[in-house]
Amino acid sequence: MKLKCIIFDVDGTMADTERDGHRVAFNLAFAENGLDWHWDENLYGQLLKVTGGKERMKFYQQSFLNQNILSSTEIKQMHACKTKHYIRLLETGKIPLRTGVKDLIAQAQEQKIRLAISTTTTPINVTTLLKNTLGSESETIFDVIAAGDVVANKKPAPDIYYYALIKLGLKPQHCIAIEDSHAGLVSATAAGIKTIVTTNKYTEKQDFSAAEKIYPDFEQINTQSLNQLIGENHV
Repeated sequence: MKLKCIIFDVDGTMADTERDGHRVAFNLAFAENGLDWHWDENLYGQLLKVTGGKERMKFYQQSFLNQNILSSTEIKQMHACKTKHYIRLLETGKIPLRTGVKDLIAQAQEQKIRLAISTTTTPINVTTLLKNTLGSESETIFDVIAAGDVVANKKPAPDIYYYALIKLGLKPQHCIAIEDSHAGLVSATAAGIKTIVTTNKYTEKQDFSAAEKIYPDFEQINTQSLNQLIGENHV
């Protein structure tokens, strides 16, 4: 069987966006709106158990503050403010792709293996990251960018991967997903996609027993090793 598509998660997988990107942007949004919340690195690591920024704020209120300070409408407004700050951080070029990501993308393109993205982050976050790391035409590299609220249920639900597979017109056994978190792994495998994991500081101790392989980075990941997981040693 031949590998036909590599499906990337974004935050924590393609780039270390969480600690120095999303977390910082959340704190800037809180301060701008006069809210005395501050998410330090350790707290943010706990909050990452919940996927989606709006969902994360709701979880923080309910589980850490035991009260709903922000309404659903205010959470949406706060998230929009956070996205504004996050985009500014991306545009400074301070959040690069993880080492090895560009090489894997180049290998896939050379071998006519399709590329896609499956993420809970908003579309503008994805496209801005791609533009500032892969160039102005980077969106055309990916056949499908499944992002944000295009599905009702976010990871660990498999909905975003089902959506990507439908748009790609591919069966799950022809794809490999690359994730960094337990929630992402559960999402991809529930959709029937073999999944490898690249860990980071926030996720390295999570349960990845369902992963095909676990790596600390992208240096050992290439199209040959991915094809072997699919079932064909295809260089």
